[in-house]
Amino acid sequence: MATWQEFVDEAPQIAEIFQRRHAATGKLCMLGTIRADGSPRISPIEPRVFEGRLTLVGMPNTTKFRDLGRDPRFCLHTATVDPQVGDGDVKLFGSVYHDPDRAMHQRFADDVFAEIGLDLRGQEFDPFYVAELHSASAVTYNDAQLVVTIWKPGQGERAVAKS
Repeated sequence: MATWQEFVDEAPQIAEIFQRRHAATGKLCMLGTIRADGSPRISPIEPRVFEGRLTLVGMPNTTKFRDLGRDPRFCLHTATVDPQVGDGDVKLFGSVYHDPDRAMHQRFADDVFAEIGLDLRGQEFDPFYVAELHSASAVTYNDAQLVVTIWKPGQGERAVAKS
């Protein structure tokens, strides 16, 4: 598993595409989780990178967070509107853990308020999920050729061109 910062250091191309797509969609991504019956669930989420960590925080008691409470594995996919994926596309795979640090939660709430005006200050975040990554992939088109870039911790990025 890798922290967000380790991922950025080891997979700079994939991280750059993720950050660009994340910003272009107003931070919207699609979160894949596992339902209680084992089937997949896809839900919108606005992940944030905060203090060097990828956080998955949102409205409490939602089905996506109940899913993560049962099974912490996830897939996070950048929102895509272009079927040709002209600006790239990223999937991050990992698992989450709850960080109980209340002081950090309040710094997070202060940051959200300063950035977008949403006032979460003074609220309890339970859960406050932080992601650890075990792999990632990006799809891009270079010179009309599909390129899939793959990353795993400690292995760097590896690009595979598809015909």
